[in-house]
Amino acid sequence: MTSKSGNNKNNEASSARGFARMDPQKQREIASKGGQAAHASGNAHQFTSEEARAAGRKGGQASRGRGKTDGAPQTNTQSAD
Repeated sequence: MTSKSGNNKNNEASSARGFARMDPQKQREIASKGGQAAHASGNAHQFTSEEARAAGRKGGQASRGRGKTDGAPQTNTQSAD
């Protein structure tokens, strides 16, 4: 029995609907219009330099590994024998 939720592995190709099924270029056009409208109406968030720096630091820390807080590079303590 198949489910209507699109979780059936045999039916993955038809599970994409709406925005996800559109051509990537068409998605970009629609998203761009949404961004332009948000800026025009004053609802779009514009990052300050400090906010952008903080976001970059946070992303960089996450990509280097979880749990590191001192920022020091890890040294390899295992011998190459």
